[in-house]
Amino acid sequence: MGIEVRKPGLSTTVQDLGREGYYHVGIPPSGALDLFSLIAANLLVGNPERAAGLECAYMGPELVFSDPATLAVTGAEFEARVNGRARPGWTSFDVEAGDVVTFGHLKGGARLYIAVSGGIDVPEKLGSRSTYGLGALGGLHGRPLEAGDELPVGSDAAAPARERSVPGELRPALPRELEIRVIMGLYDHLLTDRGRSTFLETTWKLTPVADRIGFRYKGEKLEMLEREQPFGAGSDPSNIVDAPYPVGSIQVPGGVEPIVLHRDAVSGGGYAMIATVISAGAMEAISGGLGVNGTMMVIGAVGALTVNSLDLLGKRASVRGWYSGTAVDSEDALLFSQLNAIASMNEIFPLEEAQAAYDRMMSGKARFRVVLKIGS
Repeated sequence: MGIEVRKPGLSTTVQDLGREGYYHVGIPPSGALDLFSLIAANLLVGNPERAAGLECAYMGPELVFSDPATLAVTGAEFEARVNGRARPGWTSFDVEAGDVVTFGHLKGGARLYIAVSGGIDVPEKLGSRSTYGLGALGGLHGRPLEAGDELPVGSDAAAPARERSVPGELRPALPRELEIRVIMGLYDHLLTDRGRSTFLETTWKLTPVADRIGFRYKGEKLEMLEREQPFGAGSDPSNIVDAPYPVGSIQVPGGVEPIVLHRDAVSGGGYAMIATVISAGAMEAISGGLGVNGTMMVIGAVGALTVNSLDLLGKRASVRGWYSGTAVDSEDALLFSQLNAIASMNEIFPLEEAQAAYDRMMSGKARFRVVLKIGS
């Protein structure tokens, strides 16, 4: 079974959940920028979570299927069409041999995810099928798709339910005004007090310079301390002696236009990182699309670990619970929401409580309500 790429879209790549463990040798994790949307799409069509799908930036591709398959489209708001007939997002649907899948105009968000039953079966490179374009690694020939490409499709999929749909409450919002949660550091001490205030009080607008490597925001110039630069650093106050860059770190070359580094970013360099977007906020930083406005909200390390843990436990538990016909309810749902609220206030509470709630849910001992929707 295969898929012919008749039109590739603006930038369409094969992505899974990424390749971990090689950043220290300069190979970033890659993988879907919006992991939740890819996971949901895979579950809709009966794939394992880690199966490879397609990530499409700002414009969908035109695909021709050689064999019957089940598809799901999640992420940004596009209208999927089969032979010109509209299909709903966040819902699985079937295609037949010879069917042509196209997409309408982008209505909200930035990145679309397409999962096909069996997954995109390109070879694994360092344990992942994800495309890292700068390194020509993974995906299909290490690059975005081109017209005329043939995508192989695997057979490792459970029998998907017809028209399985993700409930609306589990679908990410696509706001135009974002509050991006960050931890300050490691080099925020290079900002003056005025520069720090400007960073946190400015409404930053996402520019068109926004890809898998990083997202550039436009706003006010940040005032940095004048100092004698250390040996090995550049002449600008924003320069440092080289240091490793975590995914989500924010650098401000010359004090202007902060750049949030993402999953294809280089692993280190000579620009000061004044803050880092927490993992749970990484999708928020890219979800709204070009021209969105974002403000930075400082959250301490304990709060960040809490929110990240709850995002991982709560969101994945919810989507897994939905997939199996159940979702969190009653005491555990209340606990997750309460802990999220406490975390947003940056207060300390025991993460063991969240873990215990998650364990009860996954073992079937928590109380549930059925939310799975099949058919009409």
